[in-house]
Amino acid sequence: MSRKYKFHNGDGIYFVSFAIVYWIDLFTREDYNQCIVNNLNFYISKGMEIFGWCIMPSHIHLIFRDPNGQPDQLLGRFKSYTSKSLQQTIIEHPGESRREWLLWMMKHAAANTSNVSNRMLWQHHNKPLELFSAAIFEQKMHYLHQNPVAAGHVTEAHHWKYSSAIDYCGGKGFVKLMGI
Repeated sequence: MSRKYKFHNGDGIYFVSFAIVYWIDLFTREDYNQCIVNNLNFYISKGMEIFGWCIMPSHIHLIFRDPNGQPDQLLGRFKSYTSKSLQQTIIEHPGESRREWLLWMMKHAAANTSNVSNRMLWQHHNKPLELFSAAIFEQKMHYLHQNPVAAGHVTEAHHWKYSSAIDYCGGKGFVKLMGI
């Protein structure tokens, strides 16, 4: 892995993106989005500081900081926790017509990875980028909030339900952000 994509400063604020294996559009059901929201709020209650977030159909963008100085471990725990809870939600979802296919795809992804034994939900890379200046912070926040607009899902960023854009427009989103 390139030095460019590592957590070098434990106290830094980072922009990360992480995707479902094979870029599967998993976040098309309210239950799956709500699972991520619940997990974000749980991790906030444990100290994670979130400045911005956006759930897209196949991936998540997050701007966060770990006050304990171990952002790589915190993100790893978050991804592991959400993987387990999302897989359970998929298994239990009464209307999931793609259940068998989704589980098979996750099993197939795990078979191609030496450190995953059963099913793999998230791709391994996160491409962390430290936001070491206000200009870079604003650039990544803009990118994160404009992602649903660029994808054609909405015409205004604050209309995307599963994003922090509404918080930055004076509304109240689903996740408690730092500084707002």
